[in-house]
Amino acid sequence: MNHFLKLWVLVFVITASCDSDMSGISTTTVERSKIIINQDWQYLEHPTIDINEALEKQDWESVNLPHTWNALDATDLNPGYRRSSSWYKKDLEIEIIADNAVYELYFEGVNIVSEVYVNGTKVGGHIGGYIGFTVDITDVVKAGSNEVLVRADNSYDPEVIPSQKSDFFIYGGITRDVWLVTLPETHIDRVKVTPTVSAENASVLINVETSTLPKEFIVDCELTSPTGQSVKMTEAVGTDKFTSLSFENIDSPELWSTKTPNLYTLTTIIKNGDKIIDQTEEKVGLRWFEFKDHGAFYLNGERLLLRGTHRHEEHAGVGAAMSNEQHRADMELIKSMGTNFVRLAHYPQDPEVYKACDELGLIVWDELPWCRGGLGNDVWQENTTDMLKGIINQNYNHPSIVFWSLGNEMYWLPDFEDGDNTEKMNQYLQSLNDRAHKMDPSRVTAIRKYYEGADIVDVFSPSIWSGWYSGSYKSYQKAINQYKAQYKHFIHTEYGGSSHVGRHTENPITGEGAIQADGWEEAIVQTDVANIAQIGDWSENYMVDLFDWHLRISETDSTFIGNAQWAFKDFGTPLRPENDIPYINQKGLVDRDNNPKDSYYVFKSYWSDEPFVWIESHTWTERQGPKGLEREISVYSNAEEVEFFMNGKSLGKKIKDVNKFPASGLTWLVDFKEGDNEMRAVGTMKDGDVVNDELLVNYRFTKNGKPKALTLDSKQLDNGNILLIAQAVDADGLRCLDYEERVYFQALSGGTTIKSHGTPTGSESIKMANGKATIELIRNDGSEQLEVMVINQSFKGTYLVIE
Repeated sequence: MNHFLKLWVLVFVITASCDSDMSGISTTTVERSKIIINQDWQYLEHPTIDINEALEKQDWESVNLPHTWNALDATDLNPGYRRSSSWYKKDLEIEIIADNAVYELYFEGVNIVSEVYVNGTKVGGHIGGYIGFTVDITDVVKAGSNEVLVRADNSYDPEVIPSQKSDFFIYGGITRDVWLVTLPETHIDRVKVTPTVSAENASVLINVETSTLPKEFIVDCELTSPTGQSVKMTEAVGTDKFTSLSFENIDSPELWSTKTPNLYTLTTIIKNGDKIIDQTEEKVGLRWFEFKDHGAFYLNGERLLLRGTHRHEEHAGVGAAMSNEQHRADMELIKSMGTNFVRLAHYPQDPEVYKACDELGLIVWDELPWCRGGLGNDVWQENTTDMLKGIINQNYNHPSIVFWSLGNEMYWLPDFEDGDNTEKMNQYLQSLNDRAHKMDPSRVTAIRKYYEGADIVDVFSPSIWSGWYSGSYKSYQKAINQYKAQYKHFIHTEYGGSSHVGRHTENPITGEGAIQADGWEEAIVQTDVANIAQIGDWSENYMVDLFDWHLRISETDSTFIGNAQWAFKDFGTPLRPENDIPYINQKGLVDRDNNPKDSYYVFKSYWSDEPFVWIESHTWTERQGPKGLEREISVYSNAEEVEFFMNGKSLGKKIKDVNKFPASGLTWLVDFKEGDNEMRAVGTMKDGDVVNDELLVNYRFTKNGKPKALTLDSKQLDNGNILLIAQAVDADGLRCLDYEERVYFQALSGGTTIKSHGTPTGSESIKMANGKATIELIRNDGSEQLEVMVINQSFKGTYLVIE
C-alpha cells in the first residue's frame, strides 16, 4: 500500500522532547515529515543478487539521485545497452527514533524491478519502474546510521511491461526522487477527491484512508479557494480505516481549465479533541468534461479543441534520470507553444510532471505501459493489472488527467506464444477497462492502434501518419472524416515525421508526395516518394509543411476532438541505430536538449498567445539557386498582420488567414541577390504590439560540385566549450549543400567530445545537414593543445589543432 500522498503533503518536523532516553528513542509527539534523500549515495555496477557479495565489493562509486546507468550507453555508438542489475547504498542518519512513529522510504520510481534492504533486512520492493512505492522500515530502523541498499534491475523480463520491443529505452536505476517519510502512529494514508461540477455549483466527495483510527478521533476537512479564502469545512467521526466526507453546494466554483488552471486546497486533519494528530494537503481542481458522439470535446461546457503533443521522460546526457527542474522545464516549454493537451507516452511519469500539468493547465492522457508485446501469461497479467491499479491510485487527484490509456499497439510482436490472440486480448482488455471504471468512474478510458479493442474503451485513436509512413499529408482531412464517422469518440494521437536539424532543401516533397525540379538541373524529375519515412530527405522544410497542413485542417474542423503530435522532444530508441543521429527518434519539435526546431514555431503560430514572428528558417543561412529564380519565403507568426522586408525594401503587408496554406498566407516571393541578403519581418498584433524577426542569408548563383574534402573550423562558445564545425567542400572550396553522408568526430588529445547525448552537437557519429556537422568539445585543464579530427569512408581524416 502506498502510505504517502506524494507532492501535496504539508510538511512538518519531528520535535524531540526532553524525555528521550539514552538509546535515542523518544516518546514525543510525532508529526508528519518528508525529507528528500537524493544526495550521497554509492553505486555498484554489479549484477549479483547476493547482498553480502555486493557489500564485499570495493568499487562502489559516489552518485546523487536520480541516477541511471544508461545515461550515455543507451545512445552511444555500440549496439545494445546495459540491461542488468546494479546496487545502490546510502548511510541514512536519523538522530532520534520515536517509539510511536512510522518510518517509511518512498521511491518515486526504480526501473524496473527493485528490492530494498535496511540494516541487512529486506523490507520490500516493487515490480514496474514507472510507479512510486513505499516500504515500511519502522521495525528495522534505529537511531544513528542506517544502511539502505537498493537492488535495481532492468533486465529483459517478458512478464513486466513495457515490452523490450517498444520503440524507446527502458532505463535502469533509481531514476526519480527518494524520500524519508515519518508519520504519527495514527496517520492519513491516502485521500481521494472526486468533484461533481457544474457552472453554478460543485460538490466534492472525499474518501480518506487512514491507519487504524480510534473511535474518539475525528477526520476534519477544509476547502480553501485559489485566492486563499476558506470555502467549506466538514468533519466525520472515524470508522476504522475508511472515512467519507463531502462538501455540498459550493456556489460559483472557480473552475480549472487550460487557460485558468484554478486549484483549491483541501486540508485533511485527524484530530483527538482539539489536538491535531496528522494533517495533509491536496490540490483540487473543479472541472467537468464531455465527449460528444462523433463530435468534439467540451471542457466546462465549452468546446475545446485538444491541441496536443507527446512527452517521453528523458533528456540529453542524463537519460531518464531527470531533475525536477528539467521535468518542469519540459512542461513549461510545451505550454509556451500554446499546447493544452499532452499524452504521456508510454508510461506514467514523474510526479513533477503531473504537478506542472495541474498548475499550467495541460490536459493529460496517462498511459499504462502495455506497449507492444501482446498478451502475456498469468504472472504478466497480474503485474499489468497491479500497474493499472497503481497508476490510478497514485494519480487520481490530478485535475489535469482526463484519459486513462490502457495501452498502445498492444498486439504487435508478441512476447508469448499466442500473445496476439485477439479474442483473449479483448477479454483481458475488457477486465482492465472494467477495473479502471470501477476505480474511477469520473474519467474515460482509451487505447491507441488496437482496432480489435476499439469498442471496449471510451475513446479510440487509430493510426494516421499521412505524409510519413504512407500516403501524402493532403489526405489528412479524408482520414479524419472517415474515423469520426466510424468511431463514437475518435481522437488522433501520433502524427508527424523526422527532421534533422539544419537540413534544408530548395525542393521539398510536396503534399502529393512528389519532388519537383526548380529548373537548375534535371536530376529531380517529379519523383514520387511512396514512403517518405524511408526515402524522404528528413529536411526541416518538409516537416514544416506537413505540420502546417495538419494544423490548418484540425484548427478549422468544428467537430474534431483534437490530436497530439508525436513527439515533442527527440528521444532515444534501440530500434533506430541508422538514424541521422544514431539511436535517436528525431520526430521531436525540439532536440534532446530542448532547442526548438523549425516545426516548433509552426505550432506556436497556431496556438500561442505570446506575440512572436519568425522567418523560416534560422538554420538555413547558406543557399544556392539559379539567378533570377524567385523563392518563396514563409513567415510564421500569431500576429494579425505581417510586413516583410528584403534588403531594406518592403514587399508588402499580409493578413494572417488560417484557411490559407502555407504559413496562413504569410508568404512572399523574393529574388535573392548574390551574397548577403537581409530579411526582416514585422508583425502587428491585434492590440497594436509590434514584434520583429531578422535573418541574414548568404545566397550564391553557382551550384557546388562533387565533394572533394572535409574541412574543420572551431568556435568558442559562451559556456567555455568549443564548437567544432566540419564542412564538405568541392574542388573550389564551395560548401556542398547537397551532401548528407555520415561523418565521425574524435578528440585525439587535449580534450574530450560531448558524445552520446543524441543531439546535433552531441554525437561523434552524425549525418551532415547541408554539408555541415558540429560537435561540442571540452578542453582539458592546462595548456595542452587540442587536436581533433573528422573522417568518413569517402575522405582521409581532416585534422585541426586548436592552440
